Amino acid sequence: MSEPLLFTREDAIAIVSINDAPYNRMSLEFMDELEVLVDEIAENGSIRAVVITSEGVDNFSVGMNLKQLPEGIKQKGSADAVFDQRLNVISKIENMGKPWIATLFGYCLGGGLELPLGCHFRLAAEENAQIGLPEMDLGAVPAWGGSARLSRCVGSHHALDMILRAKKISGPEAYRIGLVHEVWPVQELKTRAVALAHELAGQPAGAVRSMLKVIVGSEDKSLDQLLIAERAAIKENQGTADAKEGMMAFMQKRAPVFNQS
Repeated sequence: MSEPLLFTREDAIAIVSINDAPYNRMSLEFMDELEVLVDEIAENGSIRAVVITSEGVDNFSVGMNLKQLPEGIKQKGSADAVFDQRLNVISKIENMGKPWIATLFGYCLGGGLELPLGCHFRLAAEENAQIGLPEMDLGAVPAWGGSARLSRCVGSHHALDMILRAKKISGPEAYRIGLVHEVWPVQELKTRAVALAHELAGQPAGAVRSMLKVIVGSEDKSLDQLLIAERAAIKENQGTADAKEGMMAFMQKRAPVFNQS
């Protein structure tokens, strides 16, 4: 049996890949490994950005392997425990303080959309992507935070349209409604995601962490709360090595080189 998850490094970025082509189901084994890996990435200061993708170019993921649900309930004690593990992993990604970039291509359904919704950047394929939360077709509802995060991302208008009608939308449509940040030909998608990760990893890590802290979940905060959080971010980054490097580079009319200390 092949490894359910592949992990590689390129300098300051990590690449996590679901390894169950062509459908790339998020098996129990995959989720157990991802749970451990997410904690390791959070603790590793040399990793400053992460790409999550899948093997092949057919599908990102059709979500959970539903045939494994009875086994998961037996292992973890209840269906709630199975779903809680996934909710906790996605929440850790969302609140890690390091940018995660997801690639959406082919089927991105159920958990195959809910995991990317916890990421900070989403890039979609220009062609053949089918993105959605089709649980309604099974007489069920999203279970990994999909309804909450999709509503927060695109608004209740589009979320209701997608969820209640079990709609699968294309990459360009996902871009139109604000679900993804960029659209690329599928053959270029992973390369672009890696390039974006390198770009983000080159930004001052402390400032990136501070801004993620301010912006992630900002939809649920008042303006006053956000202004207080922004002021805290300013104080966190005053006088840092990266702040000094940024100012020096500006004065010397050169590109800054961050994350050197």
